[in-house]
Amino acid sequence: MAVTRGDRQRGVRASLRRIRALIMRHAFLLVKSWPRLVSMAYYPTVTMVLWAFVTIYLAPTNRFLTDAPGLFIGAVLLWDVLFRGQLGVSLTFIEEVYSRNLGNLFVSPLRLYELIIGQLTMSVMRTLIGVGGACFFAWLMFRYSIFSMGLPLIAFFACLLAFGWAIGLAVSAMILRYGLGAEELAWAAIFLARRKRSSSTRLSLASVLMSVPSCARARGVAISFSSPDRLADPQQDCA
Repeated sequence: MAVTRGDRQRGVRASLRRIRALIMRHAFLLVKSWPRLVSMAYYPTVTMVLWAFVTIYLAPTNRFLTDAPGLFIGAVLLWDVLFRGQLGVSLTFIEEVYSRNLGNLFVSPLRLYELIIGQLTMSVMRTLIGVGGACFFAWLMFRYSIFSMGLPLIAFFACLLAFGWAIGLAVSAMILRYGLGAEELAWAAIFLARRKRSSSTRLSLASVLMSVPSCARARGVAISFSSPDRLADPQQDCA
């Protein structure tokens, strides 16, 4: 029995081919342009270094920062997971609009859910590149490892990334509805959504970030600007 062209465009294998083609289209843009790769890791790293120096400056006069010297660094790295996850979705869609390729995608067999899966995959790649670079320099310069949080890090990463995806898809919908005049939402929407977060979420995140570095010091993963008297009895934080 002959296989028609329409049959080849249906099914899971055909859907995976289309998703793979969309991912490769955007991955080639990153691989062939080193300024894009540098810029994705540059801004998270600069933000992390800034808050690390603020912590160093305030730690001698602030007992809270003495107890949790990695609080600001960990918070900034987790914030960038949310921000880069949202930008990964939004900028992937904006790239299609700028290159005037959106019409070509809509007349192709590519389905809407395949386009969304491609956007989400690129968002994960962009987030890993950007936040991964900042995590590396946080360990290299300040001996702080975000991975000392353990299993809660997986939950934080998944929740923040999913929230960023939701905002990114909403921004893509606004751009599709109102055109490139709404592209500024790609950078502003995340800050508008941040104002709506509950105080309980902020307190729970702060408590986890405050307790983890203390236990990490007991395992020899001390941050370089920790107070010496806090290291004298590390077991008091991990009892």
